[in-house]
Amino acid sequence: MKIGAITIGQSPRVDITPEILEYMGNVEVIEAGGLDGLNKEDIAQFKPAQGDYVLISRLKDGSSAVFAERYILPRLQQCIYDLEEKGARLIVFYCTGEFPQFHSNVPLLFPDAMLKGAVPSLASDRSVIIVTPVPEQIEQSQAKWDCIPNVISIAASPYGAWEELEAAAESLRGTDAGLLVLDCMGYTKKMKALFAEKTGAQVVLSRTLMARLIGELVY
Repeated sequence: MKIGAITIGQSPRVDITPEILEYMGNVEVIEAGGLDGLNKEDIAQFKPAQGDYVLISRLKDGSSAVFAERYILPRLQQCIYDLEEKGARLIVFYCTGEFPQFHSNVPLLFPDAMLKGAVPSLASDRSVIIVTPVPEQIEQSQAKWDCIPNVISIAASPYGAWEELEAAAESLRGTDAGLLVLDCMGYTKKMKALFAEKTGAQVVLSRTLMARLIGELVY
């Protein structure tokens, strides 16, 4: 089965696809990116302003960029058209952000919807910590997860230095949170293990949750 994968940054996502293929079954993944074909000077023009919905993603050279969602929506729609033309039978977004409706002739799968369906039931009455990449996203993260009574969002980028992630995880040691959500597709299985070891909480990893659900659709 051929599936499309859209990153809001630049494709291919060599940091994501190889790690999740084992959960998706017999699939061929074809990729496209909302920032494909742009250089850093181009992307710098997409800098968020006050009130913008803030996104962050990986670039092809391994660095990351922060930008406003509004600038890339037409480019994401074109990614959908391109992947459909290449034969994708369903398309998944490599991003846990919230997006408006797109036009597509095949199913579109959004990790954001998957997380919102799973996390509240997993949380029960426990306190929940949401880890989001950058401080500019904390306010929108709190708004996104206001369906959970006891939730707090912190920032720790999956695209920065490992020592910064360790420090963020260590700062959570001793908290009473029973569930921790790594709310970005950039977080890896190694990062999940780090947060689990430091906090003692159960940890939800966005990329593997998404991949396991895709596996349910593949035969």
